[in-house]
Amino acid sequence: MNDSLVKMISTFFYIGRWPAGPGTVASLAGAILAVIFHHNPLVYALVFAVITWAGFKTCGRMEEIEGRKDPGCIVIDEVSGIMIAFFALPLNWAAFWTAFFLFRAFDMFKIYPVGKFEEMGGAKGVMMDDIVAGIYTFVIMQTAVKLAGMI
Repeated sequence: MNDSLVKMISTFFYIGRWPAGPGTVASLAGAILAVIFHHNPLVYALVFAVITWAGFKTCGRMEEIEGRKDPGCIVIDEVSGIMIAFFALPLNWAAFWTAFFLFRAFDMFKIYPVGKFEEMGGAKGVMMDDIVAGIYTFVIMQTAVKLAGMI
């Protein structure tokens, strides 16, 4: 894969070059994708799988291009992670914003063991911390929806 394609994919169509908060902007893009594909779980899973596969294929090379570990311009990991967080959530504003901010908190604060996954290095390290943050958010949101009836 050539470097131009790596840059486009890993920055999720250059959202990663957004001047302020590119991870948050990419998370919002991923959340919007989740809403778009919400009613078709098979397509949702396929889109998630393609994005996640593309992230694993490009993030390590993008680190090499940028010359540093997990540069802020790589945001495909946020898109993948938030798609996990939003899977099977009800479509309402409370669920949307709660899941969005919960995912961002897990991603930014690296609540254990999220930070441990980042230490893996390369594409695995870039992708896995957001995937785990997405799983944390998914579990909490599904629990709130199904058991507590909060949302």
